[in-house]
Amino acid sequence: MEAVSVLVFLAVFLTALGLTEAGSSDRRLVMTRIKRIASRDAGKEEPTAARQRAELWRRLLTWAGGLSLARRLGRLADKKLEEADVLLRGGEFIVIVLACAVATSLVAFTITLNPAGSLVLGLTAAAMPFVALDAARAKRLASFNAQIGDALTITANSLRSGFSFLQSMDMVRKELPDPIKKEFTRTIKEISLGTPTEEALENMARRVNSEDLDLVVTAVLIQKQVGGNLAEVLDNIAETVRDRMRIKREIRTLTAQGRISGLIIGLLPLILGGFMMVVRPSYVMELFSSRAGWTMLTLAVTGELTGLLIIRKIVDIRF
Repeated sequence: MEAVSVLVFLAVFLTALGLTEAGSSDRRLVMTRIKRIASRDAGKEEPTAARQRAELWRRLLTWAGGLSLARRLGRLADKKLEEADVLLRGGEFIVIVLACAVATSLVAFTITLNPAGSLVLGLTAAAMPFVALDAARAKRLASFNAQIGDALTITANSLRSGFSFLQSMDMVRKELPDPIKKEFTRTIKEISLGTPTEEALENMARRVNSEDLDLVVTAVLIQKQVGGNLAEVLDNIAETVRDRMRIKREIRTLTAQGRISGLIIGLLPLILGGFMMVVRPSYVMELFSSRAGWTMLTLAVTGELTGLLIIRKIVDIRF
């Protein structure tokens, strides 16, 4: 009898515990969903405010870049911006350059109260965006050239497998990463929208501005006019491109000493001038307070630029 009572008690207790646990699990599930939605909404609010601020700055930059003077000056930078894959118009880039120059000059003048030194720092800051743009352009071009050999091999193998030229380009787009993926994607879209294949390929060659790609596009256009085995032509071009890349690496290794010499020649006067400006500003300011000082500065800058150009001409071997 006692055993029956204990069993009944345990059954009632476990039933009540199960019902309580079921209700609490439903509540926990609801609370978990509420917290998840709330955290998701909260996460959306912060980026929304950030996006609004970014959009405000973007509209301001677009308005400033659309001014007549900025737009005219920006035409000089449009081609490099396209080659570097920088999503800015030329006028917007010019506005950024001017903003860097003005901000640097004002900060330097506030700290040093030196108009000449502030102007020099402002001009240096204005040159930095162009240096960064050239570096981004050179880096993207080097990455693109390094992928051309693999792209040609994939295209040739796809053509041998029975794919069309457009399908082979799509295979390259799927197999290789940026930057060649982005350029091939854009070219395929142009062809899909009705642009002739020849014109789309020429547009890609003009955007990238690569000598190796120009060679490829020229060979493809000639093959389309006269006929022949395109896969074999692409294999030969791929071998030529790889040989060019190997020779370029060897030349870069052999000219490393000259390039380092040019770098030292270019940076040493700036480092020395900055050190003297910090240690003894009055000694350096004599250059900016007399006609002889300005003459010496002009001759020094001219000599530096001439030396850099000569060294660059020596180490820049074209073939």
